[in-house]
Amino acid sequence: MTQRLMLLDTASLYFRAFYGVPDTIRRADGTPVNAVRGLLDMIARLVTDYHATDLVACWDDDWRPQWRVDLIPTYKSHRVAATVAGAPDVEVVPDALEAQIPMIRTVLDLAGIAVVGAAEHEADDVVGSYASHAELPVDVVTGDRDLFQIVDDARQVRVIYTARGMRNLEVVTDAVIVGKYRVLPQQYADYATLRGDTSDGLPGVAGIGEKSAAALLGEYGTLDWLLEAAADADGGLSAAARSKLAAAADYLKVAPAVVRVVRDLELPTLQEAGAQLHPVAGDSRAELERLASEWNLGGSVRRLLEALDLKSGRDR
Repeated sequence: MTQRLMLLDTASLYFRAFYGVPDTIRRADGTPVNAVRGLLDMIARLVTDYHATDLVACWDDDWRPQWRVDLIPTYKSHRVAATVAGAPDVEVVPDALEAQIPMIRTVLDLAGIAVVGAAEHEADDVVGSYASHAELPVDVVTGDRDLFQIVDDARQVRVIYTARGMRNLEVVTDAVIVGKYRVLPQQYADYATLRGDTSDGLPGVAGIGEKSAAALLGEYGTLDWLLEAAADADGGLSAAARSKLAAAADYLKVAPAVVRVVRDLELPTLQEAGAQLHPVAGDSRAELERLASEWNLGGSVRRLLEALDLKSGRDR
């Protein structure tokens, strides 16, 4: 069986699980376990349906890195619950979900699933770094369009897009991005910079929307080349477009570094991280089965264990 690496935008998935599974599902002490259950079921299905042999749960060690905020202060600012002088910003995470994150980490650890984050970086950057250097086909699982920029048919990197729910997963390839946005994946970060993204607090260039951003990149190829043309009165760009780009000059100097995922983080190798999936045995299996009962995880642990049981040597 061909090896295939799956990279999870983990927070994206456990948020989806939290809101998709009733929070009336609780363990004996009243703590909700809906996000834990939902995430485990997602992983079991994804590993099985997309034939993953290696898996990394990419983690947000810093969901809003200061270096990105320094460049664009509005970056994810609408998602800040409170800003205290001298203290880090706090993402809006419901208490009922916050209480489940340690349980998620425990279960992933017992299941032998690699969890990798990087200081001062988001999970997107971890995903981008692994995907850009992997020597095997890659499936990136996310509900975040930002990661469309790393899709690459030539390197067999695709996105399993969860925005429409687990029953309507979409496999995003070069053709899908071109069909939807009229830009190539390698142009997507420049496209998002021009268009802006309210979900990330990126204002974009006033007066340039999706269609005009795609048209400009279709003509000039990259944001850098577009800005070169805008700086030249004979560059062929209309006066209106030049005016819009000039008005956004300060934003355009810093936005690309914020929008583009980092692709060169120093991370553990897949082998060092323990990315290869394998059946869970011994004390770890016994502990998982015990927690499944104690934490009221229902059949979710069983389904995950069954999915991992299939990842034996004969599958490779």
